[in-house]
Amino acid sequence: MAEEMAEVRAQLSQVPAAQVVANHAMGCWELAAIHLSSQPPKFDEAQLAIDAFGALVEVVQGKLGDDEATLNDALAQLRLAFVQVKAAQEGGEEAPAEA
Repeated sequence: MAEEMAEVRAQLSQVPAAQVVANHAMGCWELAAIHLSSQPPKFDEAQLAIDAFGALVEVVQGKLGDDEATLNDALAQLRLAFVQVKAAQEGGEEAPAEA
């Protein structure tokens, strides 16, 4: 197992940090989307994932390279989806399927 971990570490050391951070940020995006689309939506869980995503993207602004614009767009869309799903839920409507 130690050899496998050493191999993984060696492989990871070859990947730019910006790419790894972007991948982790998108993991937070996916987690938030899962909680927003559950029935009923899990707003507290989704909010935590959105906050973590935002923290990653906003704190390292200017350092994410080519992925930065995509991550900023994804964050804005996710925040909008949260507001829309929450408003629909509070209004007694079905949450939008695309959230």
